[in-house]
Amino acid sequence: MTSLSVEMLAADAAEPITSAGNAQLGIAVLAGIAVIVLLITKLKMHAFLALTIGSLALGSFAGAAPADTIASFTAGLGSTVAGVGVLIALGAILGKLLADSGGADQVVDTILAKASGRAMPWAMVLIASIIGLPLFFEVGIVLMIPVVLLVAKRGNYSLMRIGIPALAGLSVMHGLIPPHPGPLVAIDALDANLGVTLALGVLVAIPTVIIAGPVFSRYAARWVDIKPPENMIPQRPSEDPDRRPSFGATLATILLPVVLMLLNALVEIVVDNPENGLQKVTMVIGSPLIALLAAVLVGMFTLGRAAGFTKDRLAGTVEKSLAPIAGILLIVGAGGGFKQTLIDAGVGQMILDFSENWSIPALLLGWLIAVAIRLATGSATVATISAAGLVAPLAADMSTSHAALLVLAVGAGSLFFSHVNDAGFWLVKEYFGMNVGQTVKTWSVMETIISVVAMAFILLLSLLL
Repeated sequence: MTSLSVEMLAADAAEPITSAGNAQLGIAVLAGIAVIVLLITKLKMHAFLALTIGSLALGSFAGAAPADTIASFTAGLGSTVAGVGVLIALGAILGKLLADSGGADQVVDTILAKASGRAMPWAMVLIASIIGLPLFFEVGIVLMIPVVLLVAKRGNYSLMRIGIPALAGLSVMHGLIPPHPGPLVAIDALDANLGVTLALGVLVAIPTVIIAGPVFSRYAARWVDIKPPENMIPQRPSEDPDRRPSFGATLATILLPVVLMLLNALVEIVVDNPENGLQKVTMVIGSPLIALLAAVLVGMFTLGRAAGFTKDRLAGTVEKSLAPIAGILLIVGAGGGFKQTLIDAGVGQMILDFSENWSIPALLLGWLIAVAIRLATGSATVATISAAGLVAPLAADMSTSHAALLVLAVGAGSLFFSHVNDAGFWLVKEYFGMNVGQTVKTWSVMETIISVVAMAFILLLSLLL
């Protein structure tokens, strides 16, 4: 789940790197994924190297020129780091400020005081859903990570019991609810009504996030019983509670990028005029980069200064925050490179070719096409754009409610089974300190539950409306 706007540009600009037949291409995809999995699980190779080698292997199996494969991989790596890397870096700085100032402790202590053991997963899914409403998935993750890890450690919870509800809240918002770019693209392609899609999306999202979050987390915690990774837990050097920022100031700082992005989305819906002065301003301040940068700058005062930090201490905090994320950036970037290699090899078109003659209901067709492209490319956006474009003619004769449900079906399909060709898979794996198998058992299964459960509720609504 790389930054959606960047993915859209990359997808639009992509040129096929090979004209291999569909059979050869299908074998190449399976071989490339197998190489990555074997290198990581059997040879214990670093994921960055495994993804790089797997991308080159994919190109070779598909019959592409080595230079073309290298160009696709580096383009995907560059666009992913450009879209996600800066956000991860800013999120790491904000997280370090939260940790060192005691702000994260303040939030965690308040949550632990207000929510009992059984209520904690529900509290986490609610917080993540609110934060995730206007945010890209990766922005929500970097904002939630310090809180998730500290709550799990302080409350002595299994990381999965706390982490899965948070991830579910973020992912459901990302795939189903406007104003996220994915659903907005599908709304535009299918000429659906935004308000109706939003209302039905909320109806589908609520039961979906409950099942995939707090309910599934019980089983995920049994399958993968791990503690928060020590190297990722925010370490507070001083435990002086008198120097902590207030809970209100800390919460306001965390929610600042949420508010800025939500404001941008609301203005875009209400005004809907790119030439309008207000919309021009909100487009800038509501972009993920500026919103998180603003939170970091504000946090230096509301968190750093409130904790009595000097200028040198603030500079030191920023510097120390960046070192631990170097490996994450490389792995996520390489995941984006592998994804782009798949796309440029023509995997998306291969799926569309296969689906041309499928004679099944439009809602199920949209979901299945999105699932197939998601599995093949790892890109939720490519899946959404391709599936919405293919089934768009079917939406012409649909009612308003069913056109909205078709948007949601495509969005649900785009979330199906995230695995090694999805940069989001590696992001979750590294932040939560899991191996590939553990990530599949938890994160990948959770994504599949979201996709299937959401589709079940979409089909149910289609019978009622």
